[in-house]
Amino acid sequence: MKPTRTGAVMVGDVVTARCDTPFKDVVRLLEEHRISGLPVIDEDRKVIGVISESDLVLRQVREPGSTGVRARCRRLLSGRARHTAAKGVARTARGVMTAPAVTVRADTTVTEAARLMTEHRVKRLPVVDEEGTLVGIVTRRDLLQVFLRTDDEIRRDVQREVLLNTLWLAPHTVETAVRNGVVTLTGRLERRSEIRVAVAMTRRLDGVVDVVDHLTYRIDDKPEQPAGLAVHGVADDWLRSL
Repeated sequence: MKPTRTGAVMVGDVVTARCDTPFKDVVRLLEEHRISGLPVIDEDRKVIGVISESDLVLRQVREPGSTGVRARCRRLLSGRARHTAAKGVARTARGVMTAPAVTVRADTTVTEAARLMTEHRVKRLPVVDEEGTLVGIVTRRDLLQVFLRTDDEIRRDVQREVLLNTLWLAPHTVETAVRNGVVTLTGRLERRSEIRVAVAMTRRLDGVVDVVDHLTYRIDDKPEQPAGLAVHGVADDWLRSL
């Protein structure tokens, strides 16, 4: 199976800023290109930071004479938040940007990229090559493209990639139903360990939202593990990585 890589959904023409790009020019770039953030690069196109609308709006919070919501926000800022808000007085991209930037490689899977976005609470990720040079950018919307696959396409992938090519199962051994990206697997497999493989591999397919496991087994091949001892081996490590 070959899950979709970030390079397949990224945008190659990236709007960028340099360290010395004036604050107002950064705002103008976002407005002209109708984007909500951009990477900051050096003279070698290495990504050194990222600027988002949330970075820029800090200036509004700190403007003298602010009232209402702005004033309340200013009063709530304390400790680390006050330190972060200091970016609001910066005059160039260097002072406004968030650094270091969270980046991904083009060969990173869409699933891994989405996990990074969630962990770091960002809406976009600069895509870099082996040397850290900017080659593209990927947004949440780009990653969501894989979920536009039809239920029929997902069902065919489960049957071909998981059941036939991976588990070598005969046709109709497992009934595969897909509705709105949710895959339901029903049937009886030979060994208990095959269920874990089937569910994990199905979950990795592009467009799968979730997997409902209605599988049973004939033989329980789960090894009995003596207390205090761990079982090590290539097969066990592979299964644990699923």
